[in-house]
Amino acid sequence: MTLDVAVIGGGISGLATACELRQRGYRVTVLERQACAGGKAQSERIGRYLMEHGPSAVAGGSAVASAWSGALGLDAQRLNLGAGVRRRYLLANGTVVGIPTHAFGFLVRRYLSVPGRLRMLAEVLPTWGKSRAGESVTAFFQRRFGREFLERVIEPLVGGMFAGDPDRMAMHAAYPALVGMERRHGSVIRGLIHSRLRGGRMPARRLYSWREGVGALPRALALRLGPCLRTGVTVRAIRHRGQGGFRVDTAGDGYLDASAVVIAAPAHAAAGLLEHLSPAAAEAAGLIEAPPLAVVFLGYRRSQIEHPLDGIGCLNPRTEGRVLSGVLFSSTMFEGRAPDAQIALTGYVGGARAPELARLPGRDLIAAVQSELAELLGIAGPPLLARSCHWPYGLPQYNLGHEARIAALRAAEASLPGLFVTGNYFHGLAVGSCLEQAARAAGRVHDFLAERSRSMPYCTRAQEVAAAPC
Repeated sequence: MTLDVAVIGGGISGLATACELRQRGYRVTVLERQACAGGKAQSERIGRYLMEHGPSAVAGGSAVASAWSGALGLDAQRLNLGAGVRRRYLLANGTVVGIPTHAFGFLVRRYLSVPGRLRMLAEVLPTWGKSRAGESVTAFFQRRFGREFLERVIEPLVGGMFAGDPDRMAMHAAYPALVGMERRHGSVIRGLIHSRLRGGRMPARRLYSWREGVGALPRALALRLGPCLRTGVTVRAIRHRGQGGFRVDTAGDGYLDASAVVIAAPAHAAAGLLEHLSPAAAEAAGLIEAPPLAVVFLGYRRSQIEHPLDGIGCLNPRTEGRVLSGVLFSSTMFEGRAPDAQIALTGYVGGARAPELARLPGRDLIAAVQSELAELLGIAGPPLLARSCHWPYGLPQYNLGHEARIAALRAAEASLPGLFVTGNYFHGLAVGSCLEQAARAAGRVHDFLAERSRSMPYCTRAQEVAAAPC
């Protein structure tokens, strides 16, 4: 089979890239190793509960995500963050502390000490220097906000967002927007104030999902692709054939020839696929760590729980020594996540902080999480529902040296015209970021194919295959 584009990987990045290219009229096939497309964006309906195995929400600031929601007919199912979300919670000395979600929440609540709050406010002073390449997240926030803010706020936030370790994470790769604020305004706080004055909202208030969860997005993308999506197909190797494009060996399912190849697989899988194309790029992708992560989903009667659950969830600083890095109050976030008079909680274990805990057997993991939540939230009795999900490869880590690794992948693209790489390990883990990167990848593929078509008249032109099924 000869194609315009072969997309390897059927997560959100690969599906969105393929859909964009199909809309431009190209013949595209997506090859996904798993039986179900969507990557980690899997939402499972268990009776009247809804368990998210991966991301639980989409940031409302992504115009690309909103556009896809409308284009795929998902807007009618869209759910904004529940009105019950009034606080953010952090663990302090074994106690769950609620902090208002407004901009001055950390100042009015005694989660930080008085010296810690004063040091945080001192960030506006022009005495803390400017970020340089190679600075860790720990170094940046300790320099600008002080040690207490770093340990009590930033470390659990990094654990929640990235399942990462701020000591190893590269600031320029993980939080480029904050680095930009420091560069433009001389202060992160001044940059945030400037954003609010221009109409910006707190990020937590702009989250949304759909009635059947984040998994509704990849399901809709897969439906749009139809037979162009092939699941249960393992790609063994990709070989460059010069002007003839690429040959994709699908291990038992034959060969595919394509003018262009998009690798949208996780970094560890991309490393294997790049082995015959660019050893340097393969090595770079292989250095992007993704420590194991486990998800525990619990359902209770509302009457079993003392805590008001009036927030998105609770993050636990590393210094608290807990099994859980954090828990989401899933049924507070979005309606329809639990039956009436019941609630749903989603706990996260492992990542860079404690990868060994994510490898615990499901029964042991559930027991540990259940016990810890019973203590922290005042839960009486066993859950009505308990499920666990293990990801041997969790979230990609934007660790120090990440920008050099991404540069090596881009260099491989430049040296092998027709090769493109995309995914959540480039410029953001969020669903919206993946969709934005997919749109850019599709644009680069289109530019390549258009130029190839002009220089090679015999090459298939997009308008000639607009009616083709794949």
